[in-house]
Amino acid sequence: MTESRIKRLATTLMDATTDKDPLVQEQIYNALCYLGESEPEEILNSCDEYLRQHDKLAYPHRVIILKAMETVVKNNIALLDKSTAKVVIFLASNEMTKSKEVIRDWQQAASNVLVAVGQRFINKVMEEVLTKFQPGILPHYFVMQTFANLSVSNVFGMVPFLNSILGTMLPMLGMAKQDHMKSVFCYALQHFSESIQEYLANLDKAPDPTVRKDTFSNEIFSAYEVLFNSWLQHREAKLRLAVVEAVGPMSYLMPSEKLEEQLPKLIPGILALYKKHAEAFYISKSLCQILEASVNIGSRSLDVQLDSLLGTLHPQICAPADPSVPLTVKNHTEVLRCFTVLACSFPDRVLAFLLPKLESSNERTRVGTLLIMRQIINSAPSQMEIKKPFILSSMKLPLQDSNNKVKRALVQVISAMAHHGYLEQPGGEAMMEFLVRQCALPSDAQPKKQPPDADDLASDSVQSISVNTLFLLSTTVDRMNDVLWPYLLEFVTPIQFTNALTPLCKSLMYLAMKKQEEGENASLIRYDLNANLPSPYALTTRLLVVSSQPYVGDCRGTAALRLLNVLHYSVHPALEQLWDKRVPLLVEHIEENTEKSLSQKEWEEKLLMFLQETLAAVSDNTWICHFVTEMCRQLNSYNGFPLEKNFLYKCIGTTLGACTSKDLVQKQLQELLETARYHEEAEREGLASCFGICAINHLEETLAKLEDFVRSDVFKKSVGLFSIFKDRSDNEVEKIKSTLILCYGYVAVYAPKELVLSRIEADILKNIFQYFNTKDLTLKLCLIRSICMISQAIYKGVKCGDFIFSRKAELVAQMVEFIKAEPLEAMRTPVRQRAMITCTYLVILEPHLSDPDRTELIDTCLASVLALPPLELLKERDENGGDALPKEMLYGDTISALKDLLKSLLQRNLTPHGLQDMFAHLGPWIKSSKEHERQRAVEVSAALLDFYLTKLNVSTVIPFYNLGVLIALFSPRCSDSLASVRQHAVDCVYCLLYIQLCYEGFARDHRDEMVEGLKALKKGLEEPDFTILFHTCNNIAMVIGKRVPPDQLMSLLLAMFEGLADPDKNCSRAATVMINSLLKERGGVLQEKVPDIMSIIHSKLEEVDEEHIRKAAQQTVYILASQHKSVVVSSLLGSSLPFDSHTCTMWRSLATEPTLTSQILEQLLEKVNRDVPYKESKCFLLGSGSERIATPLPLAATCALYEIMSAPESGAAVLGLYPPLFVTLLLRVSCTVGVQLPKNLQSRERRSSSHGPAPRSLHPCSCAVETLKVMLVRGGSEEVARAVGSAGGWELMASPERHHDGIAVLASAMARHAGPRLPLIVKNLIPTLSSVFDSQRITTTAFFAELLNSNVVNDLILLETMMDNMTGRQKDACMLVRMLALRGLGNIASGSPEKVRKHGAKLLASMVNGMDDKDDPHNLVALEAMSSLSKLLDHVEERDIQSMLLHIAIRIRPFFDSEQPDLRRSSIVLFGNLTKFSEGNCEVFFEQILNGLVTLLLHLQDPKPEVVKACKFALRMCGPNMGCEGLCDMFLNHLREDRSLHYGEFMNNVCKHLMQSYPEMLNRLILTNLFYFKSNWVDIRAAAPMFIGFLVLHVDEDHCQQVDLDQLISALNLLLKDPVPAVRVKVAETLGRLVRIL
Repeated sequence: MTESRIKRLATTLMDATTDKDPLVQEQIYNALCYLGESEPEEILNSCDEYLRQHDKLAYPHRVIILKAMETVVKNNIALLDKSTAKVVIFLASNEMTKSKEVIRDWQQAASNVLVAVGQRFINKVMEEVLTKFQPGILPHYFVMQTFANLSVSNVFGMVPFLNSILGTMLPMLGMAKQDHMKSVFCYALQHFSESIQEYLANLDKAPDPTVRKDTFSNEIFSAYEVLFNSWLQHREAKLRLAVVEAVGPMSYLMPSEKLEEQLPKLIPGILALYKKHAEAFYISKSLCQILEASVNIGSRSLDVQLDSLLGTLHPQICAPADPSVPLTVKNHTEVLRCFTVLACSFPDRVLAFLLPKLESSNERTRVGTLLIMRQIINSAPSQMEIKKPFILSSMKLPLQDSNNKVKRALVQVISAMAHHGYLEQPGGEAMMEFLVRQCALPSDAQPKKQPPDADDLASDSVQSISVNTLFLLSTTVDRMNDVLWPYLLEFVTPIQFTNALTPLCKSLMYLAMKKQEEGENASLIRYDLNANLPSPYALTTRLLVVSSQPYVGDCRGTAALRLLNVLHYSVHPALEQLWDKRVPLLVEHIEENTEKSLSQKEWEEKLLMFLQETLAAVSDNTWICHFVTEMCRQLNSYNGFPLEKNFLYKCIGTTLGACTSKDLVQKQLQELLETARYHEEAEREGLASCFGICAINHLEETLAKLEDFVRSDVFKKSVGLFSIFKDRSDNEVEKIKSTLILCYGYVAVYAPKELVLSRIEADILKNIFQYFNTKDLTLKLCLIRSICMISQAIYKGVKCGDFIFSRKAELVAQMVEFIKAEPLEAMRTPVRQRAMITCTYLVILEPHLSDPDRTELIDTCLASVLALPPLELLKERDENGGDALPKEMLYGDTISALKDLLKSLLQRNLTPHGLQDMFAHLGPWIKSSKEHERQRAVEVSAALLDFYLTKLNVSTVIPFYNLGVLIALFSPRCSDSLASVRQHAVDCVYCLLYIQLCYEGFARDHRDEMVEGLKALKKGLEEPDFTILFHTCNNIAMVIGKRVPPDQLMSLLLAMFEGLADPDKNCSRAATVMINSLLKERGGVLQEKVPDIMSIIHSKLEEVDEEHIRKAAQQTVYILASQHKSVVVSSLLGSSLPFDSHTCTMWRSLATEPTLTSQILEQLLEKVNRDVPYKESKCFLLGSGSERIATPLPLAATCALYEIMSAPESGAAVLGLYPPLFVTLLLRVSCTVGVQLPKNLQSRERRSSSHGPAPRSLHPCSCAVETLKVMLVRGGSEEVARAVGSAGGWELMASPERHHDGIAVLASAMARHAGPRLPLIVKNLIPTLSSVFDSQRITTTAFFAELLNSNVVNDLILLETMMDNMTGRQKDACMLVRMLALRGLGNIASGSPEKVRKHGAKLLASMVNGMDDKDDPHNLVALEAMSSLSKLLDHVEERDIQSMLLHIAIRIRPFFDSEQPDLRRSSIVLFGNLTKFSEGNCEVFFEQILNGLVTLLLHLQDPKPEVVKACKFALRMCGPNMGCEGLCDMFLNHLREDRSLHYGEFMNNVCKHLMQSYPEMLNRLILTNLFYFKSNWVDIRAAAPMFIGFLVLHVDEDHCQQVDLDQLISALNLLLKDPVPAVRVKVAETLGRLVRIL
């Protein structure tokens, strides 16, 4: 019986192999394999029977079954008995040979089965297959392939058969006419040969150790003759390749004399194939095997073939291998192996062939040859030993090659040579020089982007491989030490090797340290043996200079300094101690910084200090003279390296300073002046700094040399001392002048002050003055810098009073001229900035400037900077013009220079008068109509006032007479349109008030609380928000008013009145603050025509939209209303809707005084309630019924309420009328949902929004919502409004579909944040429960329902009243009211859980009634009843629920599979909650759990996450009632809400527990799952068969009988035709598992 069931199951699966989906096919294969694991022999027999019976089954489906058989055999080979093996072998043999045509997939699968069985039953397999291999009859293609594969998979088993197979096979070769048969014979011969070789190589393990190569030699040779002489000539390329692949391994087995005899034909025959085949790998592999076989037998005829071999193989290497085609790379490897074989046998001839190829004009030929040379050098070292000189001399031409691919190949050859001792030979140095040259290649020499097929490699790849090679040779090849040291030092100083310095220094340092370890410190560099080495002076100069740019060239600074330190003994013996201490600190400084963070100035100072200390430590004038001479000699090397050259100049200046020979100093300075490249800025700077540094110790010589230079004929173009300059152009002469002037400036700065001061006017300035009349920018900038340096030198050198600078005024005037010459529309050069800095230092010096000169200086500088176009425009012009200077930085530096200059001038007259004088110049700029001019002027003013306050030192109390005027100048600017002006204006007022306090006698560190408050007010000036600005300006005005002395007040007010006409509206607004009090005091008698006055006020507001006008108008409206409130209200209500901003302003003015506001609010409430909220209007469009149109008076009154309550002052009045306002506006919202504006107002609203943004929407519902919102905020319930807003409640309220949800959000927020307000609100709302308007009943019910969710109703003794009202709504005509009433009753569970017990029966009855609601087509009331019941269950008495428990459980069960997700979720959650009450009638309810268990488990795959969550909850609740601890623990652990679920694994474990605890339930569970085979949800349809599969997997044999297997297999069979592949996959998987219950 069991047998037939397994067979049936297997048959079902095999029937399904016709499925077209590959995943399903794979699962069927897996299921068959699974069955095979359980009953391998049974399944193999079933497969055999099925395939025999279904002879017509198409081969793709047979393949699946055969693959399954192969897997079962492989995995159970040790368990198979002979009879089963025979059956399988016979079937596979038949399947394989059934079709005479080759059907690859099918016959391959059958062949694989035979190979798998052959692992153990080789004799049985051979017995069967040999029957299909009869002499004289051409065998089936796959018979031969099976033989071949068996020979590979079971070498020891197959080789004994090979002799007879070969004997039978040889005559067949001539019978094979079709290409595919010939190919398979080749395939077989190839694998037979490889198998025999492996057998012979492992004779010690072989079953028959007597087997010899000659056992097979003759047969192999006979086969070879057919293959080579006949088939190799075939036109079919695939066949030729198959022959080639076979001939290679066969050549090892051929008789030696026969192979020798065949070589003259064989090798040319193989070589000829290269021309016929693009893919050469198989040819090369075979050729290599033939060559190795030939060498093994000591062939003599190979010699004759050599030329043709080399000629054919060489181009194979020259064709570049494509890494994306693996066979081309493999081909290269095989060809190189061929060359190794040949080079070992014929070294002379191979080299004679290769080396001339290095001179080829073809780049690929050269590269290929070098690759072969590398191979030979590495793989034939003994044969190449005596050829080293010859090989080295042949490399001369490649060393000159410019091609990057050739270079790269040559670097690899050099690396190989180094390892094998070539570079120690003569000619090795040339190879090393080449390597260093490649290290020095620039990284960006090639274009960045190259086409993918570019023949040339980027030079940086050559450079990087060269760098790596040099380092490896230095550090890992010991024999290279003496080759590289000290030879590599020769490359340190030549400038062309600059890029190679980092790797050179690293290698040299490593080599030197090795030498030191060997005890060669003193004789580290043997100049007597190495004449070409650079001198210690040259090395030191070079390494020091390149260290000045430490991060260039892969951080060459650290490498250079470390090498310098290692060489200290060779540089000078006295340096050891100093350098050991200093160099590591310098290296550490580089490593601690990055290129961005390193201060170049600080770094150069450290290096110059290091040089100074080095010179002091040497203290040998001769050595220093040699050193400085070498430095000067190297100068020209650095042309093109401006930064390094500049630093070298500084080094020369430092070294000349340490030189005691005055003659040498003069000689070198002369030489420097003659050879400098004056047209380069860096060179001019460098030369000048060199002169300056030199002047520290040699001032006389330096000045004398400069004097000679000035007097020379340089600038006259005639022969003289500096005749070298005679051919220079005018432009270059200007550059020479610039350098001379710069030199004087640097000399003044660096030279000792006690010596230089006396020489400034006599020697320095007289030579500078003659060049001021120039238009050359470079000369101009140098003049300014030089004068600046001279001024600084004077300032720092002496007390200013002791030195009278007679030419000061002249120099200032010259700077002013320079500034005036700069264009006002652009800032292209730093002339104005540098000139102002120079003036800053000049004005400090004595004597004082005259008033006209001072005025001229200030006005010129202010106009030159403040009138510049805005920075954005300057930047744009910069981009268009392409000027190099970054405008933003230059602009910032220029403003700073202006501030410093004005501070310097103010310092000379630090009095109120001096301040007044300064602001007389600045005033017009502060009031400018151009924003950027104001901004700059106020920024400068703030800096000046702060400086004044800081420097002020009052000795006697004097009046600050101009305080009022100055405050009036700045205080309106606190409201300027520019934020930066506002901020700086507050700073100005702040400083002025403190200056006043100082003049009143307070100490400078005194802090006034009121004035300090100004700082805090600055925050309010950041954003240009009108209300914040107004408030802040008001506070500033209060501070000013309280701190300005009485005698200044009038002048302040007069100046303020002038401010009202300020063109900047913000500033006129600030001015009105000062006269606010007057408006508040003023009252007028307003007797008649109040509406007319209101109209006039409105028109004035329309004409002039300014703050002070608006304020005055508001005051007037307030006064009118306090006397005539009804008229004012009626007049304003008569304004056209929507209210414009001026009407709104007037409404808001009525919120000022609480009593008046309360009376007006009551009037407006009465107007809202007096009229009906809307009228029904027939809508004729498409007969769509009627629409609701809002009535105008309640709408206008609602808008008015909004405006009044939006004013903060209305708070007290709103608080007093909170309940009526809330109830009226809540019902107003309710009655306006879906209500439209009257047609006339719709068009008006559209018009107003097109002219400009309307203050608010006029839509009735939006208007009511906004008014309710503002009422809550003003009534102290901001948190309510905020909570409703953050929950999206306001939007919900205005939505006809979600209005009740919005009301619930509001009620919840009221309960949380406004509880004490609720009793009166509830009292006012109860009557509306019987309102004629459905909307009002819905709103009130929704409000009450949500209130019941909070305990606050219980605390306020409102619960019973509200519950009775909710119960009373259960019969309401409106379904939504009924649903909301049930929600409210359910909410009692969370709001007042302790009351549920008391009213349990009543509440439960309501819920059951709700579930049975007849007028509930969409089950919405039932859904609410279920949700509410779930909440109530935690709190009701058990006796109350027991009687209804079963009724409820049965009533909700159909909802588990409802199409509506909410119904599924709620019913499942309720079911979970019901389990708490199952103890009383445990068995009955347990039955309900079992009824629902499968559904709940399957719905864990529900498409809706909320349903999945509900199922998890219900199963966790059911777990404890199921009497299975393991299942309960699983539900609790794996079904947590926050945990993701691996469904398959989980179901596997669930089924395991189910079958352990309830095995008798198997059939029932399976039948329930069968119901879901027709589910609409794919995932559940897939889960149901999987569920069954897991149940079957874990059931005990004893309980298997209860399953109706026929029904189950039929159902699965049907489901196996499901349109969704994922379902069919699960069915196939389950079918495999059914083996457990067969």
